[in-house]
Amino acid sequence: MSESGHSQPGMYGQGRRRRRRRGDRDVGPPGQNLSGPSRDRDYQPRERRDGSEDPPGPLIQKTPIILAKPPGERAKPSQNTPVSGTPVLEKPIMLMKARDDGVKPGTPTESAAQSSGPPSKIEREGQRPTQPVYQIQNRGMSASASSSALDPMVGQSKLLPPEKMKHSIKLVDDQMNWCDSAMEYLRDQTDMLVVGVIGLQGTGKSTIMSLLSANTPEEDQRSFVFRPQTQEIKERGGNQSTGIDFFITQERVIFLDTQPMLSPSILDHLINNDRKLPPEYNLPHTYVEMQSLQIAAFLFTVCHVVIVVQDWFTDLNLYRFLQTAEMLKPSTPSASHDSTGSSGSDDGAEYYPHIVFLQNKARRDDFCPRNLKNMHMVVDKLMAHSHLKYKGTLSMLDCNVFPGLGQDYLTTEVNMFLLPVQENDGEDNLTKAGSGTYPLFSLLPGYRGHPAFSTMVSKLRSQILAMPRCQLSHTILTEKNWFHYAARIWDGVKKSSALSEYSRLLC
Repeated sequence: MSESGHSQPGMYGQGRRRRRRRGDRDVGPPGQNLSGPSRDRDYQPRERRDGSEDPPGPLIQKTPIILAKPPGERAKPSQNTPVSGTPVLEKPIMLMKARDDGVKPGTPTESAAQSSGPPSKIEREGQRPTQPVYQIQNRGMSASASSSALDPMVGQSKLLPPEKMKHSIKLVDDQMNWCDSAMEYLRDQTDMLVVGVIGLQGTGKSTIMSLLSANTPEEDQRSFVFRPQTQEIKERGGNQSTGIDFFITQERVIFLDTQPMLSPSILDHLINNDRKLPPEYNLPHTYVEMQSLQIAAFLFTVCHVVIVVQDWFTDLNLYRFLQTAEMLKPSTPSASHDSTGSSGSDDGAEYYPHIVFLQNKARRDDFCPRNLKNMHMVVDKLMAHSHLKYKGTLSMLDCNVFPGLGQDYLTTEVNMFLLPVQENDGEDNLTKAGSGTYPLFSLLPGYRGHPAFSTMVSKLRSQILAMPRCQLSHTILTEKNWFHYAARIWDGVKKSSALSEYSRLLC
């Protein structure tokens, strides 16, 4: 004891700790350490200054005493203690054991990981890059599912293609109203082709569109995606299609079948059934003509290809109708303000589709090269002043239908294709080539002048699907964007001031 009454720490504390090491009698169970945490902190640096070498045994026995402290005091020595050989208070976490199970206690790897507090946080953060791969996968799979058992089904449903259509649905109903039922069959992708059809009544539009989309000539017509005319409707001179029908194939080709243009059966239905006309139309025939012009102008704006079907060559009123629909076609929306004021004659500002003239139910004489050349010349002169793309994208000479003709035979070749009358390939419907003089020739079928109907349909389908897919608007449209774009165009067509003025002049 000193004169001031205080003990000398150099003599008392150091001598007392030496007696404890020699006897090892003061080491008790956890919770009975009488030295306290303050004396342990004073003792550690003084032991280093002495330079004495102590056996490792007492240090291992001190480990349970330190671990027995409360959690509040367990973090204090780890923050103030310098780098030393004393175990850190966060020892029970064992961060290195998860990555390397072969490390034994007491090895240099474990002692380096447990030397201080901040290194343990670094090791804890070092494990995080291995965890997000599993956690992101769980969050993506369980975002729309309530339980983890349904996660694989949700992930697979996102990869499945949309539902396959089995029959056509309405895009525009018989009251000329827009329908939204086609939206569920569309996807967010831009690789699509839109094909529309127009024609007079009874020319076979629905049958041709069914054969181009999903059916074959050998199938029953009652199973076609676009329902053709039944025998009863043909006998009473009616029409099967009303409005605009929609169908999309698995190849992402959209087919639009329409009601007949300038249909007499629709006019007869309006007159005999006393249907009320819209207030802007006074006469039934004006309403029927304006309906046809609205549908044609709509197809000229939203389709890549428009097929004009005829069952005989040719009707001049149909060409006048096409020119009128082209004149009343709504302007193509443009992103730039400079092109909005341009006239419709500017090909760079206005969009015009590809037109294909399809001669359905063609006779054998129509396949004569001379007659074929005359038909191309007539169509070229009738469409000379049109901005519609009626030539240069479809050719029958490329289909090997006329193998003896060269590519330069048709100097004014337009987009025209001939389909023969659909008939069975049985021997009952074919005229025998032989007679009694040459019995061997009687086994051969008669000369038809053209390939079979199924062959011609397949060649037409390959030509239609290979048509250029021009950009419909100033931006590239996906299938869903095209649907919204078409809805706006249809609404604009019905409210068009040009069509209203034209209907006023018809009265």
